[in-house]
Amino acid sequence: MSKIEAILLVWGVRDEVLEKLPVEGYWLYGEYDFIAKVEFMSEKEAEEFERKLRRLIHGGTFKLIPVKLSAVKNSEGEGVKVSMLESVRASAP
Repeated sequence: MSKIEAILLVWGVRDEVLEKLPVEGYWLYGEYDFIAKVEFMSEKEAEEFERKLRRLIHGGTFKLIPVKLSAVKNSEGEGVKVSMLESVRASAP
């Protein structure tokens, strides 16, 4: 089973909330307040993480954006095949 990699973006929250986030990342100053790369072993784990964030960040001011799971270059050099989970979508505020 491939792990799921995603980018977490958070905005519009107080510093006290950012300190409580269950991931390590980077504080930003601008449109977003925080960015982190997160990894999950399954869709269920990703959904559980999103529910935890919704409880912590009232108002849903975050996006969890999945990135590609794997890429394989064709031996003839004709292109790249990318595999993604169809059911994992970027969360919307």
